[in-house]
Amino acid sequence: MEDCKVIAITNQKGGVGKTTTAVNLGIGLARSGKKVLLVDADPQGSLTVSLGIKTPDELPISIATLMQDIIEDKAIPEDSGIIHHAEGVDLLPSNIELSAFEVGLINVMSREYVLRDTLEPLKKQYDHILIDCMPSLGMMTINALVAADSVMIPSQASYLSTKGLYLLMRSISKVKRQINPKLRIDGVLLTMVDSRTNNAKTIINSLRQTGDNLRIFDTEIPFSVRAAETSIEGKSIFAYDGNGKVAAAYEQLTKEVMDNEQRQNNRSRSEERIR
Repeated sequence: MEDCKVIAITNQKGGVGKTTTAVNLGIGLARSGKKVLLVDADPQGSLTVSLGIKTPDELPISIATLMQDIIEDKAIPEDSGIIHHAEGVDLLPSNIELSAFEVGLINVMSREYVLRDTLEPLKKQYDHILIDCMPSLGMMTINALVAADSVMIPSQASYLSTKGLYLLMRSISKVKRQINPKLRIDGVLLTMVDSRTNNAKTIINSLRQTGDNLRIFDTEIPFSVRAAETSIEGKSIFAYDGNGKVAAAYEQLTKEVMDNEQRQNNRSRSEERIR
């Protein structure tokens, strides 16, 4: 797959639907015929648990193992550590080992590139690699931004106007400026939207009008108790509540992501021709 697209799903605020989005966008893309690898870059292993691995700390190989092998220049066997999920996506799992590994990264040469170098050989097997980032702007999140082509920022409407987004944008533009010039922001995805409240409506409308040059996805993910239950079940919203409003929203998001990519590819091709 020469055009594998790597998307970092990030927000340093926890509980905004990052993992739910990684799972359901990933499985949405797989349902559209794409080959997808989901990468859990959070020591809490929420993505790993959401895909049905109940005891991630017992896994013999995790993302920390592979990144350590890269640092030590060891050859990694193809498919090492990758878990195949029944709904057609692959998973590179994470567990508590990543916590200690992240602390140790500080002393490593070229420490920002370790995740990129770990994923590089895998890109030929996939159309999409989605990285579920931890809720912080630490070394692992920087690694994810360096490895990624683009960033998706899930956020609840009520938090969007706060300092948090400003800090995140600053980190993204720093990585873009210093290490990964091709990095771009796909946009902010509004999650857990309760459209019955006037407050949410007001915030969303003003966001869409001002935008601060920041694209807001057309798709909004509605608030739903059922969406929260899916991670306990270890399956996607499509398998758990396929006719519900959240499944419909993630289906729409999948289509929007694929359409945006198509536009981006066309733009790149026409720029190539002009050159």
